[in-house]
Amino acid sequence: MKFFRLVLIACACWLGPQANSADLTVGANIGNVPWEFQDSSGDYVGFEIDLAKEIAKRLGLSVEIVNIPFNGLFPAVQSGRIDIAISSITITDKRLRSVAFAQPYYDSAQSLTVLTRNSAKTLSDMSDKVIGVDTGSTGDMWTTANSETYGFKDIRRYEGLAPAMLDLQSGRLHGYISDIPALEYFIKGKQHFKVIERIETGERYSMMFAKSNALVQEANDVISALKQEGLIAQLHQHWFGSEPALTSSTVQITELPAIR
Repeated sequence: MKFFRLVLIACACWLGPQANSADLTVGANIGNVPWEFQDSSGDYVGFEIDLAKEIAKRLGLSVEIVNIPFNGLFPAVQSGRIDIAISSITITDKRLRSVAFAQPYYDSAQSLTVLTRNSAKTLSDMSDKVIGVDTGSTGDMWTTANSETYGFKDIRRYEGLAPAMLDLQSGRLHGYISDIPALEYFIKGKQHFKVIERIETGERYSMMFAKSNALVQEANDVISALKQEGLIAQLHQHWFGSEPALTSSTVQITELPAIR
């Protein structure tokens, strides 16, 4: 028995520091440019990485960023494995039934990207074509819901933008439907890709929390302050190279999202 007690104590000592290495654990689908990705040094960088770190700083908390596939962010938040989820997550009524969001900080849409040599000009030219999407994303939902309308031949699902764009480049996909800011950032300087249609979906991005997490209101208050100070607009300028619209949620303070 003494031996087993010593083993348990040793395990507790080993697990303890790991479990409490930071006050806040933020989950992100790393590779989601320009929101969260790795730079040449291997560091996690991006619009939402900067925002999460600034919120933690304002709250006087240390923060750890962990890499989690997009679909895994939802159960990770609900189970308490992470405190906050980021990854250009769209606020929807369906999601609000099971999780909570702070106020939005980015207005977005979906987009259709093809190879430049492709003669397609609109979604209507995608009939009988293979379309790529990010698993569980708003683009996945929109494409699935509109598959019959546009006559897509097949929908292939990916864990992130990079593998989908590789398949698009190789010809295994005819088009890729995903968030327009990520695509516009990714294809800068890449003449072989082009975004041919913006798909208006009225999306707004924010941070996601468990419903019972009191941190939602604290983070929301910090976001309001950062909007007033113009810091989130500065992040927009830094990562997208342009100033946000004055009427956008990047600038305007809004209420906590609730089911409409």
